[in-house]
Amino acid sequence: MTVRLDRLRLRAKTYARLRAFFAERGVTEVETPILSAAGNTDPNIQSFSTCFTGHVDAGAAERWLRTSPEFPLKRLLAEGMGDCYELGRVFRDGEAGGRHNPEFTMLEWYRVGWDHTRLAREVIDLFERFMLQAGRTVDVVETEYRSLYMGRLGVDPLTASVDRLREALGEVTIDPDGLGRDDWLDLLMTHRIQPDFPRDRITVIYDYPASQCALARIRPGDPPVAERFEVYLGRYEVANGYHELNDAGEQRARFERDNAVRRERGAREVPIDERLLAVLDRLPDCAGVALGIERLLMVLADTDAIADVMAYPFAEA
Repeated sequence: MTVRLDRLRLRAKTYARLRAFFAERGVTEVETPILSAAGNTDPNIQSFSTCFTGHVDAGAAERWLRTSPEFPLKRLLAEGMGDCYELGRVFRDGEAGGRHNPEFTMLEWYRVGWDHTRLAREVIDLFERFMLQAGRTVDVVETEYRSLYMGRLGVDPLTASVDRLREALGEVTIDPDGLGRDDWLDLLMTHRIQPDFPRDRITVIYDYPASQCALARIRPGDPPVAERFEVYLGRYEVANGYHELNDAGEQRARFERDNAVRRERGAREVPIDERLLAVLDRLPDCAGVALGIERLLMVLADTDAIADVMAYPFAEA
């Protein structure tokens, strides 16, 4: 009981320090809806939905619990909000275990006029501050996605065949049924690369395969890459950011491809966020990042169990 209460106090201090960090830098805190008529089309993320039973004129009856505040935050940016952040609960169905909880806290923020590399440096500044306050010093390693895979595994993640990627997994045994190229790349990260990241190191990985663009811009090249980054604290992926796409036509095509993958998998399609698409062409040049608060707390508390940093995990809620 004492440990649980101490971890809740740690969470409260973390929130206060985050708000102070953004106040120093002139980034405005905002609050956006948790329920939406649209959902997240990403085929690898499953959403909760619920039904509104009030008057039919109130809007769509089916509502989706947000998996992140990204879409409404971008709508605010398109209206001229400027640099902003939100700290709040998000929900993902099917994600429960030692390191995942279906309900968790996400910090998401946006910087107007910045690209993904500049925003990644701000994430580093934030993490270094927190680690210093915890009495820990950390090294920082920055690398491109391609260089990381070639250096650690001797495989080019942007051009290697699926057979070569499977071979690079070594003795790790995985059922290949239904897995695509990006799935094998993810498995190499989680099983061969990520476990070797030192405890007291911040690892920043830039420029992912274009096929993993999600809502990021694609930079032309041979081959092209997605202008996104991920930040790891020790072995934990804690933050994921983009140089944000502001092309509504391209984003619609990506949403539709997501739903096509859902159909192929026999999963339900998710309503596309038409309100986002209606203003996305007005989104200013900006970069955004989402940070998992529980992952940060797990590092600060030096624990591998997400339940250790929550008042009551899913099984006890």
